Amino acid sequence: MNRIALKNKRYERRNRRVRKNITGTPERPRLTVFRSAEHIYAQIIDDTTARTIASASTTDREVKAKFAGGMTKSDKCKLVGQVLAERAKSAKVGTVAFDRNGFLYHGRIKALAEAAREGGLDF
Repeated sequence: MNRIALKNKRYERRNRRVRKNITGTPERPRLTVFRSAEHIYAQIIDDTTARTIASASTTDREVKAKFAGGMTKSDKCKLVGQVLAERAKSAKVGTVAFDRNGFLYHGRIKALAEAAREGGLDF
């Protein structure tokens, strides 16, 4: 097995291990995060109806418009967390279950989570 396939297999194993214990309900939807090499994506999902309640990412026009020159990836993640918290408030979501999606709670994932907490989400 080549190195990339092995990394993907390990990621999928971690993702399944985390995901089997977390489900989103209408009262407490799931906040899931996906991190790529350049971008970060976050969604608030109600798993009972399989609907996305709110989402934000570094590829959104509204978020891109707020980027300043020289921002680091972590700074961009903080901005995404703040925008996601605002969108969640407008959708009347206050508490969420955090799904780190197999990624370590460190760096960009942690920055997004802390910014969402500061924005008013409770998890």
